[in-house]
Amino acid sequence: MSDLRNDVLEDGDFDTILSPDIEFKGTISFEKPFLIRGKVSGAIDASALLLIDEEATLEVTTIKSPRVIIRGTVRGELISADKVEITATGQLNGDIHTKEIAMEPGCVFNGRCVMGRE
Repeated sequence: MSDLRNDVLEDGDFDTILSPDIEFKGTISFEKPFLIRGKVSGAIDASALLLIDEEATLEVTTIKSPRVIIRGTVRGELISADKVEITATGQLNGDIHTKEIAMEPGCVFNGRCVMGRE
C-alpha cells in the first residue's frame, strides 16, 4: 500500500510545477521537489522527490530520482535510490531499479523490477 494515504502532498510542497498545458522536450534536472502535470519527453535527472500527477504523460529514456510517485502515465526506465510508488491511477511501461516499491491495486506496471539495498 502506498504512503500517499498518510502523506498528503499539496502544490505548496513543490518548488516547481509543470502545468497540464506545458509540453517539455529535453532533459530536466532539479534539486527540490518537482510536480509534473504536463507532457515530458526526454530524460529526468533529479536529487529530490518527483511526483507525476494523474494528467501527466511522460515518454522518457530514463528517470533518475531518489523517490518517484506515479499517478499518471510513464513510458521509460526508472531508477530510484529509495522508493517508487505507483498509485491506483498510475501506469508505468518500463523497467524499475529501486530499493523499495509500493503498488496500489488498480495500477498498471509492464516491465521488469530489480530491487537491491545498494
